[in-house]
Amino acid sequence: MKALSLFVTGTDTGIGKTFVSCALLRGFCARNYRAAALKPIAAGAKLRNGIWHNEDMDLLLDASNITLQPRLSTPYLLHESVAPHIGAARQGMRLDIAHIQTCYYDAAQFADVIVVEGVGGVCVPLDETRDTSDLAIMLKLPILLVVGLRLGCINHALISAEVISTRGLMLAGWIANAVEPDMPYALENVETVQQRLDRQYNAPLLGIIPRLEGKRAFETTSYLDIDTLLERLRVLTYTST
Repeated sequence: MKALSLFVTGTDTGIGKTFVSCALLRGFCARNYRAAALKPIAAGAKLRNGIWHNEDMDLLLDASNITLQPRLSTPYLLHESVAPHIGAARQGMRLDIAHIQTCYYDAAQFADVIVVEGVGGVCVPLDETRDTSDLAIMLKLPILLVVGLRLGCINHALISAEVISTRGLMLAGWIANAVEPDMPYALENVETVQQRLDRQYNAPLLGIIPRLEGKRAFETTSYLDIDTLLERLRVLTYTST
């Protein structure tokens, strides 16, 4: 069975990609899927007991029920929280998306669903010529767009969707995540984005996540339409070439 994988990107950094990805993984696990996570390029790490850890990847692993070897789950672990092409250069490495593709194919042997979390937004540079969208193209995965609800989110969402479409990628849907407390007219912003993404890209809204603190973060899955997403992934996966 071919893994029902997706590539999670966002309208910016710090808008909840990992938060949403963990919620998706918990939803897949609850439906008895073997769910694994990849964060192919992780920027920002701390040394604990002689081992470098990325906080986001640790959270993704905790939300999964399939534990992959680090060489597969995080092929490139950058120590500094900076743009990946800069961080890679400072560590004397080059980000090879063909290598990431190999890691993904190896991981797909162990899981029914794989959540691949991108780095930053859809146009974040990986080297002199390639960006995050090139990685998604190489992996041939449908895109889930996380829209951080804050001032400017309409523009950021529409630009991201335009890039995704222009590059020939498939937009499985999008999720609105409240990152700015008490944002004025948040629902009106969601309605505006929903109207345009549905009409122009046939991309459904798959959830609106309110601001959740502390342990309440585990409630996130209840705000997401996991079953509709799975059906979208089935259609997009088996109709893609």
